Amino acid sequence: MAGGGAQDEDGEITGINVTPLVDIVLVLLIIFMVTANFIVRETVEVDLPRAANTNDKTLQGPVMITMDKDANVFLDGKLTDTQTLLAQMKDAVSKDKDVRAIISADQSLNYGKVMNVIDLVKEAGLVKFALNIVKDGKAAAPTP
Repeated sequence: MAGGGAQDEDGEITGINVTPLVDIVLVLLIIFMVTANFIVRETVEVDLPRAANTNDKTLQGPVMITMDKDANVFLDGKLTDTQTLLAQMKDAVSKDKDVRAIISADQSLNYGKVMNVIDLVKEAGLVKFALNIVKDGKAAAPTP
């Protein structure tokens, strides 16, 4: 045994072959990277207002209404007009009386435009709705 390549059967194991471990980790990484594209859903970028005191519970509702800085209205990430929004919300209420709506609006929007959407939500019969905000230690200064 002059070559040192062979090991005694009774001797201690002094090295660990990590090649199979690396192979498994790389396969798992590839699977994660491929499936991560399917998990991400399309979103609309809005600059949410901030509030110092918020309730940390998150509401899960099937109706997500978003208004961007140009006052475009999106229902569940799809661009829509107010009449279609009203019809789809009425349809959601007819299927489930306890349906909830979460309204996200860019903080630079005119207050009246946001109130118009809130009025549509109420007109459709949704009694449970929330305004989406970003929790912050201090409230953001209003933009002129």
